[in-house]
This record gives sequence, C-alpha cells and structure tokens, in this order.
Amino acid sequence: QLQFVESGGGLVQPGGSLRLSCVASGDAMNYAIGWFRQAPGKEREGVSYILSSGFKRYADSVRGRFSISRDNENTVYLQMNSLKSEDTAIYYCAANVYGNIESFRTYDYQYWGQGTQVTVSS
Repeated sequence: QLQFVESGGGLVQPGGSLRLSCVASGDAMNYAIGWFRQAPGKEREGVSYILSSGFKRYADSVRGRFSISRDNENTVYLQMNSLKSEDTAIYYCAANVYGNIESFRTYDYQYWGQGTQVTVSS
C-alpha cells in the first residue's frame, strides 16, 4: 500500500507563490493524483488532478493560477501562483488506483496524505 506525503506549505503574502509536493512511497505513475483543500468550517474541495495519461483538470477557482505536474517517478507538484486569501486551507494530495477516472469526489480516492497548511495573509 502506497503512502503519500505532502510538503511545501507555509505563510505567503497575497500575490505570492508556493509549490507543493506530494511524494509517494513507491511508483504511483498508474494512479490518478488529486490535490484537495479544506478551509476551516468548509468541506474538502477538489483543486486539481492529473491522470495516469497526463490529462489535467483544474477547479474554476484556481484555473490560470495553479499548475499540476508530475515527474517520471513518484512526485506530483502543485505550483500555486497569484495566491489569494481565499486559498488559505490545508492542502491534501490523494491517489485513485483507477488512474484514468476523472473525479473531484473525495470518495473516489483511496489514499490520502496528512496535509500541508497554506496560509495567504499580509
């Protein structure tokens, strides 16, 4: 069973950038990897995902500002630019063993990381 660990969160000013990393404990190239976030008092929501085919999708709220990518081994990145206060949340990566299923539904993902805090504030 693979494990996933996020890193790269922190405190950033509005307009700034962060790059989050999601590292799998093994080869995750056949998995779909999603990034989700959860703000205080809100439900967890999908931000972006990348399929095993390389297809990518973004939530409307982040399209044009965030970019998802993966290396050839076990790491998926989320580059976040032009950050806004409303991007403040705990960010989670998750894996779906069905690598070519498009989904922002949390229950479609079987493996989750522990999360990394992103705070956008001046």
